[in-house]
Amino acid sequence: MGPEASVGPDAHPVPSARARELVRGAYDTHVHVAPDVMKRRVGDIELAQRFVDVGQAGFVLKSHYVPTAERAENVRKVVPGADVLGAITLNSSVGGLNPVAVEIAARQGARVVWLPTVDCTNQRESRAQAPAGAVPPMWAQIQDELAERGIMAPAIPVVDDDGPVQALRDVLDLIARHDLVLATGHLSGAEILQVVRAAAEAGVRRMVVTHPEFTSQKIPVDAQRELAEYGALMERCFTTPHSGKVSWAQFYDHVRRVGPEHSVLSSDLGQPFNPPVEDGLALLADGFLANGFSEEEIHTMAVVNSRRLAVVGAPVEAPVGSEGVRA
Repeated sequence: MGPEASVGPDAHPVPSARARELVRGAYDTHVHVAPDVMKRRVGDIELAQRFVDVGQAGFVLKSHYVPTAERAENVRKVVPGADVLGAITLNSSVGGLNPVAVEIAARQGARVVWLPTVDCTNQRESRAQAPAGAVPPMWAQIQDELAERGIMAPAIPVVDDDGPVQALRDVLDLIARHDLVLATGHLSGAEILQVVRAAAEAGVRRMVVTHPEFTSQKIPVDAQRELAEYGALMERCFTTPHSGKVSWAQFYDHVRRVGPEHSVLSSDLGQPFNPPVEDGLALLADGFLANGFSEEEIHTMAVVNSRRLAVVGAPVEAPVGSEGVRA
């Protein structure tokens, strides 16, 4: 069962006041809003003001195709009460696993580095495996159009028979040096384990396993627990169960079995047909409340753990590093 909330005039659920309060001060670390190469529900400046209005701290601008740090800085100037953060996703449009792109993004103030999403080998191979009735991601049409025009770049490998490729290791070193957030993108579960292990060894302190329930990830609970031992947080995105890619029952079960302390809530919203972006975390809170989670657990996932990622210099539990990584 999904979020228990009333339905507003646009036929989307409306969060409760209790849920709004539980996510006050949280960051949504995964949103897709305009301007973008595809239609979005809301623009970044308008969303920033909405976040101020509902009492959330800010959000991370994610694009599958372009860096967003400069854009985020401009939004912060226009809406100073909202901490809007930039990011970079290492798909082919920025050169893939490109250390120069990561270094420049870091110097521009980017906070999150996503490993390849739409252009990774795993995502290319997973397109045909969506459950019946699941809503396809909007980027799928872009990828299909690129392929039809003959300008689809080759898939980006992140590991080979010897483990993480050198370009990935170079990127991880930069993420560690700048204390950025590593997000695993749309890699496979097996790839993610290798990447997270290498990241911990490289000194990366803030790691997120991107939507582990998503169709192209489908990471089992035991593997999620193992990843958490390296200090990685499991990202629980609203859109993954909302769009039918996983059942709400399985979604809640995974959080309970892995532990709320190892989860961070995000929305992955911005699509025109989905609920308002600023409602995503609160809708998740309503759903968790209705399914037996405590207010403290929800606050940890929504506020404590999102701030651990988003706030520069925020305290973070030390991941298992070079002295403690299991053989």
